[in-house]
Amino acid sequence: MNTRRWRVSSNHGTGRGASRAVFVKRLAPFVLIALAALVIAAFVSAKPGDLRAWFTGSGSDSALAGSPAKPARPALTADEERYTRALWPIHGDVERSTMRMSLGQIFYTTKDLDAPELKVRVEQALKIYKSAQTQIQGLQPPASLRAQHDDYLAAVRLFEESANEVMKMFSDGREDHLVAAYPKGQAGADKIREIGGKFWPNEFAPH
Repeated sequence: MNTRRWRVSSNHGTGRGASRAVFVKRLAPFVLIALAALVIAAFVSAKPGDLRAWFTGSGSDSALAGSPAKPARPALTADEERYTRALWPIHGDVERSTMRMSLGQIFYTTKDLDAPELKVRVEQALKIYKSAQTQIQGLQPPASLRAQHDDYLAAVRLFEESANEVMKMFSDGREDHLVAAYPKGQAGADKIREIGGKFWPNEFAPH
């Protein structure tokens, strides 16, 4: 990767090195998001049925031999299945964009990504989030999934707010916008994980 750094601002003075050290320490939780996103990215292009085979180890003699059986989740109705299948490709786009943006922030703080490159990632993520919101609003969830539908839409909006917070850095040069963006991004990820546990249980490992 290009290791040259683009200086966002020249107004940080001689304390820039020390402030960066504190900043990187505060940004450590992003590493967990990035690692989780990498796992998610491995599955977003697969179909729900394929994910079931992956996690259950179908066809493998070593798959959880002797482990106690877990209670079966209630099967989705036909309308619920239709809705979750329609949401699945939107979900994949959101997850991939979030992964790229999260990794971009990590690489930026480790000087492995220039600010203009990070900006491109954030701008691309914002486009995906706006498109996802439009698509989600066009879906017709059954009454039983209306709450999850609204929560998923709220999660995407949180991702958008987080990305907009990061974008402020490119205007005023303050890298603490990355730290300020973290809670909203984490809240969005938590919402999607909770929803995904019901919609696509084989994508999200149980707690």
